[in-house]
Amino acid sequence: MKVVVVGGGIAGLSAAHRLTESGHPGLEVTLLERSDRFGGTIRTVEREGCLVELGPDSFLTSKPWLSDLAGRLGVADRIIPTARTHRRSHVVHRGKLHPLPDGFLMMAPTRLWPMVGTSLFSWKGKARCALDLVLPRGSATGDESLGAFVRRRFGGEVLKRVVQPLIGGIYAGDPDTLSLKATIPRFFEMEQRHRSVIKAMVAQRRAAAKQQRGASAGSTAAKHRGQASADSGGPAGSGARYGELASFDRGMEIIVQALLQQLPSDAMHTQAEVTRLTRDGSGWNLACGDGRDYHVDGVILAVPSRHAAELLHGTDSGLFEELAAIPHASSAVMNLAYRRSDVPHPLDCFGFVVPAVEGREIIACTFSSVKFPNRAPEGLVLLRVFLGGMLQQELLRSDDEVLLRIVRGELRDLMGIESEPLHTELARYPDAMPQYLVGHGRRVERIESLLGRHPGLALAGNAYGGVGLPDCVRSGEQAAERVLGGTDAARLTEPAS
Repeated sequence: MKVVVVGGGIAGLSAAHRLTESGHPGLEVTLLERSDRFGGTIRTVEREGCLVELGPDSFLTSKPWLSDLAGRLGVADRIIPTARTHRRSHVVHRGKLHPLPDGFLMMAPTRLWPMVGTSLFSWKGKARCALDLVLPRGSATGDESLGAFVRRRFGGEVLKRVVQPLIGGIYAGDPDTLSLKATIPRFFEMEQRHRSVIKAMVAQRRAAAKQQRGASAGSTAAKHRGQASADSGGPAGSGARYGELASFDRGMEIIVQALLQQLPSDAMHTQAEVTRLTRDGSGWNLACGDGRDYHVDGVILAVPSRHAAELLHGTDSGLFEELAAIPHASSAVMNLAYRRSDVPHPLDCFGFVVPAVEGREIIACTFSSVKFPNRAPEGLVLLRVFLGGMLQQELLRSDDEVLLRIVRGELRDLMGIESEPLHTELARYPDAMPQYLVGHGRRVERIESLLGRHPGLALAGNAYGGVGLPDCVRSGEQAAERVLGGTDAARLTEPAS
């Protein structure tokens, strides 16, 4: 059996690894990547002692697929958690950085008094947020935008001041167009099970604290599970679930290097763009721009959905239309290193997000050297600034020098940094973030149904069942199972947990 995996990002690498790991007799796997390197958006570089992430800097451990893969690759011992101190976020409010209330996670508070005391919301906004405690459940059927859900349960202030910038930092999208069920389904489930989202989150926090107390007398593993639960829902943090985030000691590219070491070097090809894909009886023909041709039994398209659509245009018009209809947002990441003495901010958090209503030209900033250890030498600070997203697409047409001026101006206004950075690294990601619009789940179901017409064909990547790195790993492994004929292989997603 011959299988070609098209796309050498984390989804394609995971698919190729799962195929070789399967031990399927007579299996030949070829991995084709059109760029000059494997890893996709994952890229770690070292610059003057700084460990610079040009792409994602972390992953969620609560989604086990990447952690499990790391274990099978022998690099699980290189996974590191976020720093224990300063696990909180700030948000820009009226031109200043303000801490999110302790216990405020994504869209709802889990503690009363920090919410009462915050200056982020007016008293009217706080009272409107509290109405979640008495409001009825929403409909269990249909789909709803994330923005509509937050507005209905917590009010417009919570949406525009906190949820929009947090979601913008994760999905680079507009919450009024994104599907709640496709992006953060756990909040839909909380409402359906508990009616009040706040009550559900408070109950989870108390259960986590109880688990931690119970683990204190148990095994080391039990203590770790209890602490992880407490970190994810406990009071000592705000914003993202920082207790569930992790990276690798020398950066995210460790997982890419580990995958490449397990794959046969003669089966992996860079600068190998697939230009044509056609069905040939029970198999598939692929043509590459470098003149190579392949006739294989199975194909995994681990490429952006729009590229998959182009390759399938002549094979299935229905698949082409569904895949081409998934919109994508562009973004850019700029890393900047400074002397600590040149940064007046106390750096007492992991970073900040910027609401669109502030009218600024960056969407978030991560304090990388605070978030993880060994990201910058002693006496230096490493910052990661995010630009673009669906609400600022035009900005990314600017050249690199203009973007640097914009970023420096924003950091001067918000953090008081007047000095020039010691060095910078800019990475652009055009059309890299799929937008899970309202109805995305139904679209994925239709894509799954259409795939059923084509044995030996599978899709993988971040356009279907999750945008995070663990989701991409799962997507690639499921695609491999589909091509191998696994029992649940036709699904691009799984029921939300």
